[in-house]
Amino acid sequence: MAIDINSPIVKKLIIVLSVVVPVLVAILYLLPKSFEVGEEVYYLPMLNAFLNGSTFFVLIFALRAIKNRNIELHRKLMTTALGLSVLFLLSYVTYHSLTESTPYGGEGIIKGIYLVILLTHIVLAAAVVPLVLVTFSRALSEKFDKHKKIARITLPIWLYVTFTGVIVYLMISPYY
Repeated sequence: MAIDINSPIVKKLIIVLSVVVPVLVAILYLLPKSFEVGEEVYYLPMLNAFLNGSTFFVLIFALRAIKNRNIELHRKLMTTALGLSVLFLLSYVTYHSLTESTPYGGEGIIKGIYLVILLTHIVLAAAVVPLVLVTFSRALSEKFDKHKKIARITLPIWLYVTFTGVIVYLMISPYY
């Protein structure tokens, strides 16, 4: 079923989600947290890392599928990657709406490395939202020439974001 990516509704939805998601995440960091939360909430960062890592590998498998011209498998894997990313976002928003941010406790050069990874992760995570949405909408609208063109930009960024999400978790996990 093809959708019209030029439809005003689709364009507005992509724009709204591309703005709302990063703004919502930024607001979560600024809001004070005064909730009593159960211990299970503190497992969400590990779940987030698992979802990021899973997405990373699903994206790699999807790339292999399309290179092998297995379009149906590629479609299923990319839909799975999008679903995992949505689950990640829901879990991430839940955790950060209920708890204060965890400060990184490392020092020296390792702290600098952490901050560079974290900063690039954050900036590219915000940038990948519209890229993923446009890439998916082009595939759904069966504009495969345009899909392929933007997918070559989207995929490496999405891979970087999911990979560095796991790295950030591993680096900060001792301080939770």
